[in-house]
Amino acid sequence: MTLNQLLAQFPNDEACKTYLVQRRWPNGVACPKCGNVKVFHVTHRPFHWVCKACNKNGYRFSVITKTIFENTKYPLPEWFKVILIMSQSKKGTSALQIQRMLGMGSYRTAWYMCHRIRAAMKNTTWDKLMGTVEVDETYIGGKDKNRHWDKKSGITGGAGKIGVVGAISRKGNVVCKVIENADATTLTKFVRQTVSDKVDLVATDEWLGYKNLGKQFPHQVVAHSKGEYVRGTVHTNTLDNFWSLLKRGVIGNYHQVSKKYLPLYLAEFSFRHNKREHPDMFGEIVAGC
Repeated sequence: MTLNQLLAQFPNDEACKTYLVQRRWPNGVACPKCGNVKVFHVTHRPFHWVCKACNKNGYRFSVITKTIFENTKYPLPEWFKVILIMSQSKKGTSALQIQRMLGMGSYRTAWYMCHRIRAAMKNTTWDKLMGTVEVDETYIGGKDKNRHWDKKSGITGGAGKIGVVGAISRKGNVVCKVIENADATTLTKFVRQTVSDKVDLVATDEWLGYKNLGKQFPHQVVAHSKGEYVRGTVHTNTLDNFWSLLKRGVIGNYHQVSKKYLPLYLAEFSFRHNKREHPDMFGEIVAGC
């Protein structure tokens, strides 16, 4: 969807709410509290329903109840514009840029909307990765040599940075999460949660945290310390490309990401990668709102 198509399709709140009903409840309106499908439409209030199964007085809800649009006075067409911009920006778009583009009066409003949309992109359920899977860890944060003199740690590597582990199926999906440390227990648990036991190959580097994977998975290693980066089908280049895209987005657009909100940014970049060939990425985000 292009911006002109968005403006033509969603000129007002009514058009947005009609689309939201279709995407949120494709099989008919259901109570967001109990899931009951036998709800009654409130005739004098469009896009409002009552569920009598929740309590004897009836539970009233609207199309935006329990969505990211709840408790906001900002028009839905503006929300849809932000969703489109974020879905089409390969390396992300900062809240400040959103504010400039849409003429928002407050940066906090743009920041609030962007984080809520990232939360809607978060995938709470996924199929375990199959085929050839690459697993690798990386660290998000500035280099120690670039820090202010009173903030230098004097330690190279991942000191002072945020650890992230990821797994990606070649030509498939990616899953990543923030980790406290990259020890064998943490990495093995992550792989067991995200990778199918029927996988063809799990490729990693020679980090000791992956030493136990061979007990459950067909595991092969590339020795980066020896200058080996590809050995036949064994490499982590696909995941390295994803890490590069993520870091370019952080450095070029966001400049700084806190540990508290990093999982939301991971959800955003993972969603765009996993839905890169989907014909309606915008609709997928709206459905998850």
